[in-house]
Amino acid sequence: MLSAESAAVVTATLPSVAGALDEITARFYGAMFRDRPDLLDGMFNRGNQASGAQRQALAGSIAGFASALLADPDVRPDALLARIAHKHTAVGVTEDQYAIVHKYLFAALAEVLGDTVTPEVAAAWDEVYWLMAGALIAQEARLYREAAVSPGAVWRRWSVAERRDETHDVVSFLLRPADGRPAPAARAGQYVTVRLRMPDGVRQLRQYSLSSDPGGDVRRITVKRVAGLGGAPDGEVSNLLHHAVHTGDELCLSAPFGDVVLDEAETPLVLVSAGIGCAPVVGMLARLAATGSTRPVQVLHADSSPSGHALRGETRELTGRLPQSETVFWYERPGPDEPDARTGQMDLEGVTVPADAMVYLCGPVPFMRAVRARLLNRGIPPQRIRYEVFGPDLWLPNAA
Repeated sequence: MLSAESAAVVTATLPSVAGALDEITARFYGAMFRDRPDLLDGMFNRGNQASGAQRQALAGSIAGFASALLADPDVRPDALLARIAHKHTAVGVTEDQYAIVHKYLFAALAEVLGDTVTPEVAAAWDEVYWLMAGALIAQEARLYREAAVSPGAVWRRWSVAERRDETHDVVSFLLRPADGRPAPAARAGQYVTVRLRMPDGVRQLRQYSLSSDPGGDVRRITVKRVAGLGGAPDGEVSNLLHHAVHTGDELCLSAPFGDVVLDEAETPLVLVSAGIGCAPVVGMLARLAATGSTRPVQVLHADSSPSGHALRGETRELTGRLPQSETVFWYERPGPDEPDARTGQMDLEGVTVPADAMVYLCGPVPFMRAVRARLLNRGIPPQRIRYEVFGPDLWLPNAA
């Protein structure tokens, strides 16, 4: 796919481009939002921009795609982009926006690298960009077709049928389509994007996993209120949902997307989570229970305390309906509500994970890295370990 001439140029310049990608993407976003502030209204999350997470994710995806092309120039590494394509469709990205990104990204590339960006260098990286963009455009077109929505037109109004306070900082919303039409098809493990208008009038986005069985017309999202740490701002969307949205209100939600979905095999299943990572796990458990699954299921969860463990009772109830299930909880501060729970961080000590299990991870990236490393050391094949990241994916799929 990548021409020999461009491959040679990209090989020679990849170290300098990769080393400058953080500055390049910072200037790219700055210039694009300066000229196109409309893109911050309902397309990009300001919190991810402020933290630099979006910038890091973009830089990592470009470097990863270019490296994969160089490793095998005849094959376009479409598989690397599946997660990005789902994230894009969940916020309504359209094909024409790739030209906008190209304009500002390559202007930033030239600005940062200066005279080293010769016409030959620009042409080679232009080829890389459009190979990547073309792969994403094709995948996103397919996802829009499968979701039965027009490109970019992913939004519907949903009514809040019920609000439930799960813990002091976690709330669930049960939702029904406000237009009375059937809910779109969804799979356990997928997420929806919530679009809210902030007090300053700008619409902001955040994605939340479906935390109930997606088989009916009632859907549920479970939201943790995000408090800013180390000078970072509080989560705009999560805090507005907590403070201002109640039963009877309406929310604007996207169609469901997400590539980390419950498989339909009969092999053992291991669901590993920490904190609010329990949300997609409970959605998967609800689907297993609703379909009468008899496959072996292990549920492993780590949290601060039993009182801070959202959906704890529901997790117990759902696993109780599965004939071959095991549940192990770890708490930093144990309590009498869970006398059999383990103390401290999840270490998997004494937990036997079947070699043929399909493992799903959801939680903070450091937590998932640590658990994945332990599973790999036990001989679990990496292709049988899948993970979900809330927000921009800063963990490359092949990371150790």
